[in-house]
Amino acid sequence: MRGDFERDERGPEGWAERRLPPEGSHASGRGYGPGGPAAGLTPRPRPNPGGPPEGGWRDSDLDRLCGPAAVTAAFAVRPDAVLRLFYTETRKREAGPVCAIMAKNRRPYREVSPEEMIRIAGTEHHGGICAIAVPRAVPELGAGPFPPALLAAPVLPLLDGIGNPHNLGAIARSAAFFGCTGMLLSGDPRQAGLSDAAYRTAEGGLEHLALMKLANPAIALRALAPKFTTVAAVAAGGMAPADLPRNKPFVLVLGNEERGLPGLTIAACAHRVTLPGSGHVQSLNVSVAAAVLIHAMGMPKAEAAAKAEASPTPPA
Repeated sequence: MRGDFERDERGPEGWAERRLPPEGSHASGRGYGPGGPAAGLTPRPRPNPGGPPEGGWRDSDLDRLCGPAAVTAAFAVRPDAVLRLFYTETRKREAGPVCAIMAKNRRPYREVSPEEMIRIAGTEHHGGICAIAVPRAVPELGAGPFPPALLAAPVLPLLDGIGNPHNLGAIARSAAFFGCTGMLLSGDPRQAGLSDAAYRTAEGGLEHLALMKLANPAIALRALAPKFTTVAAVAAGGMAPADLPRNKPFVLVLGNEERGLPGLTIAACAHRVTLPGSGHVQSLNVSVAAAVLIHAMGMPKAEAAAKAEASPTPPA
């Protein structure tokens, strides 16, 4: 089942196998511009929901999952979505179990040189293994009832205008690590979407989160309010995480790296939260702040209060 990657072969998945453009290039549709990872690309209509578009998948449609953690997570969560698998000699041992899955599914896999892996993955940071997968759908959040995965954890992150895919991936990694089961992405044009870089940075975290998008965060937050305590993360003027009420799960809203959250989004939240710091620097990177807040807000109230009392008081 080891296919020639350069051959143009259209299989039952409806994918024409062609060489993938480098990550971040215009042709890949996965750049970092303000239009998001698919700027300028109009998705083709699918004759069957969840299946390939008419005419098959384009290269820019497909997920490139690089690194052992991302590939292992994809096989654990959605093995049938993986269309091709490539690995270098140094990853032959780790690739063994997933190659067995590929053989069972009658999908191509093969060992490639480090130079060819760079071309396939579109990046030097491939970790020695790359899976080419059917793109993951991100459905829109309705007015309810909400999917159980969104209600299953103490904290549900909502990203509103976070434009760097590495920050998206890092937040997803922390969210999955601390037990979150879902994540929401706003319709802000600055908001990064799923991309090669996000998957790679997430180290498998994105596969373990139910992802949904919402066109208008302010409206969505009001719809979520009966089930969640909605909290806006702000650089200053908010309460400490330990002081937040813990009678419901939290929606933690995180904003753009440079401008923060829009005023309408903040106004739609019941509370604002700020991490107390030393005062030596103005703020944390949004992905770092997200990790600290998810951990702190996910604690039971008594434990959070005890930790707050034990923490030194920052200077005024």
